[in-house]
Amino acid sequence: MKKIVLSFVALVGFALHSSSQEIAPYIEIGKSKNSIQQVSEDVLAVLRENSFTILGTYNPSNKNSLKVIVFTRPDIKNTVVKVADRGALAAALKIGLVQKNDIVSISYTNPDYFFRAYLRDSYDQNKSTFDKFSKDLRTAFASVGNDFTPFGGAIEADKLKKYHYKIMMPYFTDPVTLNEFSSFEEGLRVIEANLKAEKGETLQVYKILYSDEKVAVFGVGLRSKEDGEAYFLPIIGEEHIAAMPYEIILQGKTATMLHGKYRIALSWPDLTMGTFMKIMSTPGDIEDTLEGLCIMSEADKNSL
Repeated sequence: MKKIVLSFVALVGFALHSSSQEIAPYIEIGKSKNSIQQVSEDVLAVLRENSFTILGTYNPSNKNSLKVIVFTRPDIKNTVVKVADRGALAAALKIGLVQKNDIVSISYTNPDYFFRAYLRDSYDQNKSTFDKFSKDLRTAFASVGNDFTPFGGAIEADKLKKYHYKIMMPYFTDPVTLNEFSSFEEGLRVIEANLKAEKGETLQVYKILYSDEKVAVFGVGLRSKEDGEAYFLPIIGEEHIAAMPYEIILQGKTATMLHGKYRIALSWPDLTMGTFMKIMSTPGDIEDTLEGLCIMSEADKNSL
């Protein structure tokens, strides 16, 4: 009887430990003494050789010492879009390259972390697909590095689907509405035209288009020196560069973005309140910039 009780206690303890497992937002593959350009070419080659789809690349803050590579894979892209509440945001995974003193750190967004946060209850329904994807990523990147060290803070796994930074702060389910269009097609035209014009000192890094589902995700580089990436990234930490770029998602007639106080906190979960306060204007600045991409001026309309 005593053995049964002890076994039960051990089982409960294991279950509690498993449910409270902490997950980090990023995984460092390793470091390289090669140039950031060479490392980028090596990573791109690995992605192509392993059937991943490259969506885009860019240099955040317009710095040559920082680079982000955005990628996906058909099984992930086609699975996440089935989650009606902005699940398509989870389709884009990112690799961050940071060069310091001739050493390049190579990291990527932890799929387990962001899938749990963005897909919430739907994560468990497709866990086998996501587990295979994570395993395939590690296998592919083994030719680039062999550290695979989690970093960037950590959140308990069972809290990610309802994550928020502090009390009264927004959740994933509190998006910012950027505009309501007359149709999906109009929204697509407006956003694409504004990005082509680089309105608000922006850069289209990538676009994922689901024509049948009437969903589009745009990765947007924020190039303003006053209030864009060059302003806030040095304050909150460039090591988390794989968090960028920021996204607009168009679903049907509605364009939204994740609230900055959620999106930034999720990507930098170890931020202190003191550091967060140093960029207190950033969520609003990003909202203003992305909202501008979703509005067509009269002059722009007439020029079409």
